[in-house]
Amino acid sequence: MKTFTKIIIFIFLLLITNFQKIYADEKIKIGLLVPLSGDHSEIGKSILKSVRLAINKIDNQLLEVIPKDSKANPEITLQNAKKLKEEGAKIIIGPVFNKNLIYLEELNEIIFLSLTNKVIKNPKNIISAGINATSQINTIIKFQKSSNLNKTLFLIPKKNYKNEIEEAIKKSKIKIKKVYYYDSDPTKLTKQIEKVTRYPQRKQNLEDEIRRLENSDEEYKDLKIKKLKKKDTIGKIGFDSIVIADFDETLKSITTSLLYTDVSPKKVHFITLNQWFDESLLKEKSSQPIYFPSINKKNYEEFKKLYNKSFNEYPNQLSFLSYDLIGLVYYLIAQNNFIIDQNIFVKKNKFKGKVGIFEINDKKISHILNFYMVDDNKFKKIF
Repeated sequence: MKTFTKIIIFIFLLLITNFQKIYADEKIKIGLLVPLSGDHSEIGKSILKSVRLAINKIDNQLLEVIPKDSKANPEITLQNAKKLKEEGAKIIIGPVFNKNLIYLEELNEIIFLSLTNKVIKNPKNIISAGINATSQINTIIKFQKSSNLNKTLFLIPKKNYKNEIEEAIKKSKIKIKKVYYYDSDPTKLTKQIEKVTRYPQRKQNLEDEIRRLENSDEEYKDLKIKKLKKKDTIGKIGFDSIVIADFDETLKSITTSLLYTDVSPKKVHFITLNQWFDESLLKEKSSQPIYFPSINKKNYEEFKKLYNKSFNEYPNQLSFLSYDLIGLVYYLIAQNNFIIDQNIFVKKNKFKGKVGIFEINDKKISHILNFYMVDDNKFKKIF
């Protein structure tokens, strides 16, 4: 009886081993659905080149990436997603743009790793792999704690990503003193910032104090008045840090308005989002230091060199992310004995990529980011 039991166990183990070997010998097919023609073709072609670099790095002949053109069009995206399914892809990297997700829910047996950073109201089979607002705000929380910041204002633009920021604030449980919403129209912006910083009141405080001294018999009043006239305002600002959920020219307009209302980055921490080392910030010396969460800069620079050496051009930001996504998918499949199913994105897991650390849990991806400052016309890593 014991011998019979041993034989049964041996046969079972043999079957399992062969079963796993069959899967290990199968092609690992990953779909790539990006714009390869049309207005956004440069983005898609750059992503495709980065994916090829990642495949070369992994160096496994069983790994096959099947590219299809989304043309940045929702209907064509769906058509080509169906073709990828027919060709055996169960995981698809893409689409790039949030608007192209709308018809993909019907392919519920396919997981899409979208390059968008928007997470609200996505179909259930979409995993947003972009650097989302929650990941960025979680990084800001670390900086708050390390710098003892407890009076943080949050400025949110009245734009289409307003809801993403609000949801991220709620999820992250960041401690903020007050949230302000602003219109990005330059003709309205300064007046809005004046209200946020209590500028009219602080300016009036200065005028009142000068008038009081002029009508007083205080000793050295002339000297005191002379010093006050060099100031723009007096009185407490009421906050020690301000998070500006904006970028590019609007960010610069806001920091200029803050300076105009006598709020200096030397006294108040200016923090922003959505930065990929915008070198134009280096020129804004009056707005420095300014802080922001972002990807690993050293790795990003190394990737740009590798990409440039390979293709004699420089990549876009999404190319860097897509390079990591190939590694992430391969890592998760390998951990699952090379069996491709949706469960690999359900289990709690971590993957150290070039962008930073990916955290995977319950079909969601978040990122553990670094934190930087722009000061003395340089990007400086804080953590």
